[in-house]
Amino acid sequence: MSESDVVTRHPGVLNVYLRLMKLRVVLLLQVTAISCLIVHDLLIRSGVLTGLRPSFTDTILSSIVVVVGGTLAAGGSNALNMVWERDLDPLMERTRNRPLPAGQITPRHATVFGIVTAVLGTLIVSLPIRGEWAIAAGFWTAFSVLYYVLVYTIWLKRRTPQNIVIGGVAGATPPLIGWAAASATVPFSLDALLLGSSIPWVLATLIFLWTPPHFWALSLWSQSDYEASGIPMMPNVHGVGRTLTESKGYGVLLMLLPLGVLFASSDFILLVWVAIACWMGAWYLGSIISIPSTIQLGQRSPQALASFKRSLTYLGLMFFSIVIAAAATLFRI
Repeated sequence: MSESDVVTRHPGVLNVYLRLMKLRVVLLLQVTAISCLIVHDLLIRSGVLTGLRPSFTDTILSSIVVVVGGTLAAGGSNALNMVWERDLDPLMERTRNRPLPAGQITPRHATVFGIVTAVLGTLIVSLPIRGEWAIAAGFWTAFSVLYYVLVYTIWLKRRTPQNIVIGGVAGATPPLIGWAAASATVPFSLDALLLGSSIPWVLATLIFLWTPPHFWALSLWSQSDYEASGIPMMPNVHGVGRTLTESKGYGVLLMLLPLGVLFASSDFILLVWVAIACWMGAWYLGSIISIPSTIQLGQRSPQALASFKRSLTYLGLMFFSIVIAAAATLFRI
């Protein structure tokens, strides 16, 4: 078998579908949704929040539905994103081997797959696992899909260096979806869209504020890629100095954000979590401050890469720790 045969061999339709969905990114989003769902159920069981007490079976079934439905919906969004950006992907080193530029699937095929997958995922998230259709969860799922595809991908990404900021709204919805799925125990009302607690909104805002410094750190590490594609990322348009200034601003807001949980409860264990979460925000902010403002365009900064990696650790710890805090409320003396 010649080398050219190996290079051009089709990886298989299933493999192409999975690559279109960008499962590694999607699964991180589902972790935040499931964390919020579990926090809701634990706080109801412990009496910190009021509501219909869920069984462990309810929690497990709802988690499965949210993971499966959320993965399909977000994966479909990613597929549609790749269809729209098939002219840009060949210009960047990290995206040039995606299925569309590699000729492994046609744009029409990928579009149909993306739409069907996103719609199916939205319907699954809405299933009446707890007695009522989870319409609020379905609404936030559909909102996320439409916002990501229409507002971020098609409208903003090529037009403004604030694309990541405004587009981050879509990535912030999984905690809302998880909480809405867990609270679907009564007939739907417009109030259900507000979710009845500040906790899911704090966690959604966490992702929203986390997104710009997270992606800007990556863009500082790979500025040349974005410059070659013409995508107006903050460092390429306004320079390193302004990028770092705005990143630090988001870092400060992240450090203060956990205080919003106090609007939901003054439970002692949650107060401890607030203190720890504020400290973790300061820890993440430190990595942003360490990025030198003297980085030159096209220069790879190890501090930027380190901040990017710490941002992932920070996000994971924030959601893991609030689940542990919510579980701890079950064992208060």
